Amino acid sequence: MAKKAFFITGTDTNVGKTLVAAGLLVAANNMGLTTAALKPVAAGCEKTEQGLRNADALLLQSVITEPMVYEQINPIALEAAIAPHIAAQQEKRTLSADRLAGFCRGSLNQANVTLIEGAGGWRVPLNPSETLADLARILRLPVILVVGVRLGCINHALLTVEAIRNDGLPLAGWVANCVDAEMPVLQDNIHSLAARIPAPCLGVVPWLDSPQPEAVAAALHIDSVAQLFSQA
Repeated sequence: MAKKAFFITGTDTNVGKTLVAAGLLVAANNMGLTTAALKPVAAGCEKTEQGLRNADALLLQSVITEPMVYEQINPIALEAAIAPHIAAQQEKRTLSADRLAGFCRGSLNQANVTLIEGAGGWRVPLNPSETLADLARILRLPVILVVGVRLGCINHALLTVEAIRNDGLPLAGWVANCVDAEMPVLQDNIHSLAARIPAPCLGVVPWLDSPQPEAVAAALHIDSVAQLFSQA
């Protein structure tokens, strides 16, 4: 089967990119596909005996089928839970899209489905002249957008879609992740998004008291996900 890879981005930080990515990986596993995942740069890592570790990267590692050591999944680990380029400056490190792309290329063809997760939203800076969008552009990856469904999400989603398309990348699909338990007129917002985003909705993840990848996988539109992962 063809090897496929996607870049996971979000409408903002804390919209559930990693949780949705993990749910997509679980869905792929359930289809009998092999899976791999990367979070090339992660800010907000804890010191452990093994080195710096990021909770998002560890979650991705826990659900993939292919054996990947932590450093493959998260080659750039930054301690401070702040914007990656500022965290890198504080550690006297330099981030570049080319270097991150180099880390990613070695893992792109080892599984049926590989997901590469960004940090924050589409235009998160890496350095004075590059953003994480440049990583996706260098790798020429189709994009899956995670929309954090809360007040203001329609504007954030449409601006992100516009930016992705202006950068010349295809929007492969999007997932609505309900991050506000008290979101008013929820279904009206979902319908508004579906009517305006020119890509298939891969699922609507409800508010989850105890979010787990398996619950996300169960909320996905499995036919749409299967079609996306099986396209030649």
